[in-house]
Parts: sequence; C-alpha cells; structure tokens
Amino acid sequence: MKNDVAFLISGTMNLYEHQSTFNPNMPVRGLMYFSKLYEKYIVTNGIDIYTSTPKKLPFPQYFVFYNGTMDEPDRSELKLTDLLDMPASPKTSCLECIAIMLNINYGHNKVLMEKCRRLKEYAIFVDAVRKGLSAGAPLEQSLSHAVDSCIDNDILKDILIKQKVEVIQMILETYDKELHDKTLRREGYEDGYNEGLAAAKETGIRQFISTLQELQLSHENVLKKLHEKYELSQEESEIYMKKYWEK
Repeated sequence: MKNDVAFLISGTMNLYEHQSTFNPNMPVRGLMYFSKLYEKYIVTNGIDIYTSTPKKLPFPQYFVFYNGTMDEPDRSELKLTDLLDMPASPKTSCLECIAIMLNINYGHNKVLMEKCRRLKEYAIFVDAVRKGLSAGAPLEQSLSHAVDSCIDNDILKDILIKQKVEVIQMILETYDKELHDKTLRREGYEDGYNEGLAAAKETGIRQFISTLQELQLSHENVLKKLHEKYELSQEESEIYMKKYWEK
C-alpha cells in the first residue's frame, strides 16, 4: 500500500489522499499508512522507544480530498471507531484514526478554493469534463473540449499547454480502470463477464487511439503507446490501429 502524499513539516505528520469515489474505509488505510510513516520516522531519527523516557512524535493530520459524484458535505469526519465491531458492553477503543474528508467538487469549500487557486482550477476542469459527459458527448470529445476551454479561460493553462497529452492520457487510463472495475463487479455467467470485460477494453482502446490522433501524434507514436499501455503484441496493436485509426 502506498499513500498519495505524505510529508513532515513544523512537527506535523501530514497525510493527504485523493478519492474519486466515497470510501468509508479510509480511516483503516490511514492507520496502516501512519504505522509505516511513524516506523520510518523512528528508525530514521534513531529513537529508542524501549526506554522509560517519554518520546515526542510528530502530530498526525489526515485529509481526504473527495471529488466523486455522490452528494457529500463540504467537510465530514470518517472515524476508525465507526468501523469497529463494538462489544455489547460499552468499551473504549485503544485505537482511533480520523480522516477529514473535504469535498473539492466545484461549488464546495469556497473558502478553501479561494485560498488554493490550483485546487479551484482543478475543480473547474473536472466539472467541465463532467458537463460534457452529461450532455452525451463521448469521453475524448468532452476531454478535448474541457482542455481547450480551460486554456482559453486561463484555467490550469500552464499545465494543460505543456502536458496536454499526458493529462488526457492519465484521465483515459483512470476511465478505463472504472470500466474494468464495473465489469468485475457484474453478476452473471462467465460468458457475460468475459464479454463485458472485452467490451470495456475495446472501448478504452478506441478512445485512446482517437484522442491521441486528435492531438496529432504520429501513427508510429500512437502504435508504440498502445503497445505499452495495454501490453499488446505488435500484431494485436497493428490490428487495433487499422481498425480505429482514421485516415
């Protein structure tokens, strides 16, 4: 397990996670993350915890940035103790881990957004992509329109101009994973499962080729990226390119 971002500053152990789906189990993950972080801190600083002398450790702080589609409040607390199988007789848990979940969808946490321009711009960009999808536009079209619109309005302009291909490719990869996960969760017979998985992969490959072609990458470059991303053989990659590359 690897957390998204963790750093120590001014005596505070900061842990930040980003989630596009609501996950009540974040406190459990936080407990595991902090265990490793503190173990590393103790070893690195040569702290002897086996003596009777009290040892000061960094103060922990845990935030989860949420931008899923569920309607969540601006700020909420996810507690480890809420996930415990509590005994019949009241007892106090010796463990607790609290994740502060902040809704970073556009329109939420306005004070925070005004203090952090990058976060606000990211929220605007994600909102633009979702509006395109809600209107019925294909993913690659929604992405392309959102990128161009944000550049025109000075939203994440420096990043989108320099790393336009990487940003779109990253989102496409995330989108493919969501399709894959949904397919894995489907109930049904093995044939239905296999057909659903193949369809999700086919859709992802088509969108991947189409988007990179719109970004004016060469045929050879797209072929190489397709081969690497989906771990296809050279022959399989060429078949997909012949099928979806628009001449």
